[in-house]
Amino acid sequence: MGSSPTDRELPTRVTIREVGPRDGLQAEKPLPVRARASMIDALGAAGVSKIEAVSFVSPRAVPAMADAAEVWARTTKRKGVAYSALVPNRRGAEEAVSAGDFASLQAFLSASDGYNQKNVGKTVEESIMDVIDVVAVGRSAAIPVECTISVAFGDPFEGDVPAERVIVLAKRLVEVGVAGISLGDTIGMATPAQVERMVVSFRDRLANVPLNLHFHDTRSTAMANLLAALRAGATEFDASVGGLGGSPFAPGAGGNVATEDLVISMKDLGVETGVHLGRLLDAARLVESLIGHPLASAASKAGSSARRPREGG
Repeated sequence: MGSSPTDRELPTRVTIREVGPRDGLQAEKPLPVRARASMIDALGAAGVSKIEAVSFVSPRAVPAMADAAEVWARTTKRKGVAYSALVPNRRGAEEAVSAGDFASLQAFLSASDGYNQKNVGKTVEESIMDVIDVVAVGRSAAIPVECTISVAFGDPFEGDVPAERVIVLAKRLVEVGVAGISLGDTIGMATPAQVERMVVSFRDRLANVPLNLHFHDTRSTAMANLLAALRAGATEFDASVGGLGGSPFAPGAGGNVATEDLVISMKDLGVETGVHLGRLLDAARLVESLIGHPLASAASKAGSSARRPREGG
């Protein structure tokens, strides 16, 4: 009899993709170009190995993501950091390629028509065609394209999203040339048991496809969901400095898993992240000063002392 996912050994290392400069800031008032570039630089200095730096979307739709090419031009490109750009379609992909030097492009669509229509005004089938266009642009520039499937664990307009629908959609995306899949709990509806089943199913049916998980903390379950995914075999996660985040198209959605809270949790489990906690906390303080309000993460308030309580405390 085989072991259950919870019986498996934890991985020795996980990859964190920092999404604060994109997913985090899109829920904030627009920051100046120089401020956004300084945020990306501070996160790179903390040792985060992947950063979703900018988004080439319509500035009318998401004003906080305007001037992506200028932000990218001002960013210090650190050796060992894989920077990516979010792109919605061929035009966005072409703009990203023109801006230059991204390790990957990040396409996106939703698992349901309800959210997809609200987000980009298209059906899922129509968005698949956009992903195909992005893959073509990426291929011509020798840049791999990954794709996020939003609302993979639940849709604010349609409710529950069947796991089978998500797996079938992921398989279609791989067939058209997508190099990796991210499953997004965009509005924070996921539960640990649901996440475990999804990761196991994905690994059983798409074993060779890189998988990333993206959790929002709407119901204070993001870390529990992440740990369930970790125990089920996932090794790459999105996180956002300070717990910033939330989609303007997902009413009531909470922020992302906080990068500093994730780093502390992994350290306690003996799982390497490659991130320097002190520098990350410095980055969090910088971000807090830029956005002008307190961050949500526990570690940004308590510092590295939040890692372990005193004996008897």
